Amino acid sequence: MTELMVDRGTGELLDRSAGAVHRSGGRAIGALVDAYGTGNYLPAAFNRLGVDVIHVQSAAEPISRMQPWDRSAYLDSLVYDPDGGTERALAEAGVCFVLPGQEPGVLLADRLSEALGVRSNGTTRSDARRDKHKMTEAVSAAGLRTARQLRTADVEEAVAWAEAGGHWPCVAKPLASASTDGVTVCRTAGELRSAFRTVLSSTTVFNGANTEVLVQSYLEGTEYIVDTVSVDGRSYVCGVWRYEKRLLANGKPIYNRDILLPSDTPVVAELADYTRRVLDVLHIRHGPAHTEIIVTDDGPALVEVGARVNGHLHPAFHDRAMGVNSADLTALAYLRPRDFLARYADGMYERLRPAAVYNAPTLLSGTVVSVDEDLVREIRSRPSVVDLVVKRRPGDAIVPTHDLLTSPLRVFLTHPDPVTLEIDYRFIESVRESVFRVRPAGPRAACGLV
Repeated sequence: MTELMVDRGTGELLDRSAGAVHRSGGRAIGALVDAYGTGNYLPAAFNRLGVDVIHVQSAAEPISRMQPWDRSAYLDSLVYDPDGGTERALAEAGVCFVLPGQEPGVLLADRLSEALGVRSNGTTRSDARRDKHKMTEAVSAAGLRTARQLRTADVEEAVAWAEAGGHWPCVAKPLASASTDGVTVCRTAGELRSAFRTVLSSTTVFNGANTEVLVQSYLEGTEYIVDTVSVDGRSYVCGVWRYEKRLLANGKPIYNRDILLPSDTPVVAELADYTRRVLDVLHIRHGPAHTEIIVTDDGPALVEVGARVNGHLHPAFHDRAMGVNSADLTALAYLRPRDFLARYADGMYERLRPAAVYNAPTLLSGTVVSVDEDLVREIRSRPSVVDLVVKRRPGDAIVPTHDLLTSPLRVFLTHPDPVTLEIDYRFIESVRESVFRVRPAGPRAACGLV
């Protein structure tokens, strides 16, 4: 497969789109925008329902800190042409949907789907679906509980805001990143100033510039994530997970396990109701979303929403734990919406067995020399382990974990017996630092793939 570059001209884009239709053998065609990371699960889901896909890359340079999209899964690919060539090429190909595969594709997918007249969340609330300040403002204005917040590039303004409002501790983070990138819990003015320097001197995981910092009041309570897929504003809750996390001494939050809750857990209904109200506010009427919520003493409060599939999506794992997964549900929602509405609208998952996703931390620092493949095989052979993702290879840098990107291992566990699952988790926790042999290096930090 060759790639459609911006400078090839609209005429060639149209020729190539016609070729894609020919290669599809008359099958319907859709488009995915920036299908990095777990967006890689979407092409196969659409293929199973008889539809081929074209990939649209929103920027000429791919996003280096995210798992690349699999070129072999697509009929063809385009790099976005801001002069309208992409819209014309997709229209010529007759695409029946356009949706984001990952967070950086949300805005462009909204624009393309609206322009092409296919199922779309529209552009009216696009910015609020990506900019966390606008998101929180919109949700708060609708009467739903959120953190108090300030958006600024001036650290002294932020310090004065925290002092005047009594907002200690507070949270500083980028406006539009992900995977806890740049998120810091600050308890003093010094820590807030340090967090500002870190954010403003870095880029987001999507290669975007950080020109301002979002400062929010700290929400005390238990954090959850609610996965949904929607059609015409009617959502199916396809998983509610409780975050098990801890704070490092430097204020960085470390997420250890995502634990799947039984659907009859009392808090699940409250979370589902709050989530559906947030989706309505942000006009997420179609497709997947995942909503992060902290349940405070006063009730649920929004952390943020992603209008795309969850970063811990693993279809085989989710199928085993719940009998459904958001990739297949997304394909059904876009291709057979009536079937989706009949089977899933306003519904709730059932937990078939206990399940957890373990993002293993590390204290190692240096360069990976080798991976203990015997230990990797032993972990994979444990009764509850569905999959183990080793995110570092020989030659890669490894640094002490300070966010989700710098966790070097991700393990998907599910088993009918919760004791077996816990035993396997404890075993993996005890051997995680032995998976990698590392040559120590200096203090230079590097990040891995999302």
